[in-house]
Amino acid sequence: MIILPAIDLKDGKCVRLRQGRADDVTVYGDDPAEQARDWRTQGGQELHVVDLDGAFAGTPKHAEVIRRIIEAFGGPVEVGGGIRNMETLTSVLEAGATRAIIGSAALDDPEFLSQAVEQYGERIAVGIDARDGFVQTKGWVETTKVKAVDLASAVAKAGVKTIIYTDTATDGMLGGPNLSQMAAICDAAPTCAITASGGVSSPYDVANLKALERSNLRAAIVGKALYDGRTTVKEMNIAAI
Repeated sequence: MIILPAIDLKDGKCVRLRQGRADDVTVYGDDPAEQARDWRTQGGQELHVVDLDGAFAGTPKHAEVIRRIIEAFGGPVEVGGGIRNMETLTSVLEAGATRAIIGSAALDDPEFLSQAVEQYGERIAVGIDARDGFVQTKGWVETTKVKAVDLASAVAKAGVKTIIYTDTATDGMLGGPNLSQMAAICDAAPTCAITASGGVSSPYDVANLKALERSNLRAAIVGKALYDGRTTVKEMNIAAI
């Protein structure tokens, strides 16, 4: 399993939101590129970056910052937040992102998703954010009546090869991931590599994810626990072996 440290961007800074709420923000640094360089030095193999302002606004807001992050990290970087048309998608990939994450648009605009997969193949990931098993969109502001497992199955059939599943109720809470839902997502999209996000905050959590014994559970994203010093990239990497 691969551990991805997270960088969430708001107003040009590294932040973490509690359960995705824009009004519950903790700022962890003013220099996202330096933070990316630090995660790489600590042993980060890949990096997860989200433009939170972009997710809320519907269009990316941190293009230059993201370019600096990608350059500073010097390894694979996946980027999401506000990617809802081909123009913004192409700009993110041309900036050097290894994968571009399509979130709300995967549900709202299947035609765009199909076009993206046709043009960029495995460089397209879909981010599925859900609470109580139901998909949330537009920066977790709206909860739909669509089940996350159904969306996972649909995007897999559309040819998507990577799904990043975030359980928004556990995100930033340091209480562990939603294991039953994670297993369900893996089973719903067996042809996709699945990344777990939300609540992954200790080597114990990584062990529990591995214990699900889902061969397509490829990675886990860790944010707040690293920033708060509750664990380290090295500790999480060891647990993921």
